[in-house]
Parts: sequence; structure tokens; C-alpha cells
Amino acid sequence: MPYALCEVLFMGRTVLPFSQVLEQEVQEWRKFRRGLRKEDQQFFDRLFEEARLHVQAGVYASRPWPFETILISILIEHEKALVALREKLKTLEGKE
Repeated sequence: MPYALCEVLFMGRTVLPFSQVLEQEVQEWRKFRRGLRKEDQQFFDRLFEEARLHVQAGVYASRPWPFETILISILIEHEKALVALREKLKTLEGKE
């Protein structure tokens, strides 16, 4: 966690908007992303796009380690996708 973010969260100053916190996390993972294969970079980007779908929830959570909120947001989107796929599979199996 960058020093400035720690200072904001723990020193009683104004909390950054979660969208900015999320963008800071994206920037901190920039080198990791660069190290990924090109085809994996698009998946990496999609994970953070999924997290952006839950910015409002991140505002409410206001957790000291925002990456937890980002991961939960990603997991929610993955869970939704799994449920949708299971439903489609049940539908296809029922047609046989």
C-alpha cells in the first residue's frame, strides 16, 4: 500500500474516493501486468474491470486494505458467471 494511501486511511484525513483507490491499485500492479504474456494481460485487465462494477460497494466498505474489496468484487462477478453457466448447463441437460 502506498505511503500516501496509508496516511489518508490511518491519519484521520479525508478518505480518497474508492475509484481513485482502485486506480492506484491498478497502477501498483502495472509491472506485474507488463510481465504477463500478451494474451494474459487482457484477462488481467478484465479482472479490474469487474472490480470497477462494484465501486459503490467499495465506498461503503471503506476497508483499511482496499485490495480485499477489489478481490471480493472480482469474486462476486465470477460467482455470477458460474451460476449463469450452471443454469445454462441444467437447461441443456434438460433438453436431452
